Amino acid sequence: MIVSSNENETDAGLGVITLEDEPQLKEPPLFQVVLLNDDFTPMEFVVYAIQKVFGYEHERATQIMLSVHTKGKGVCGIFPKEIAEMKCAEMNNLAQINEHPLLTEIEPMTD
Repeated sequence: MIVSSNENETDAGLGVITLEDEPQLKEPPLFQVVLLNDDFTPMEFVVYAIQKVFGYEHERATQIMLSVHTKGKGVCGIFPKEIAEMKCAEMNNLAQINEHPLLTEIEPMTD
């Protein structure tokens, strides 16, 4: 906002307000939460953890688990960075508490 004063005005202290163009808001960059495969964590626990942390139904969580199992990793969700970090930490903590080596990480989305 730019405020300027006109010297010819008789009312002291009054100015003219000129609005600049609206700032263009940018969407925050997105990150994917990636679940990494290991040979020790039971599939049932992986499905349970995906359901608990990401709120998916059993069928969708099973699809993600099978993708991780067959491809070595799978995307659990796409979020702004802070939320992705929180989901990643929650998943890793849940695995650690249950003594499983299951790991997740976040990766930036590429255009």
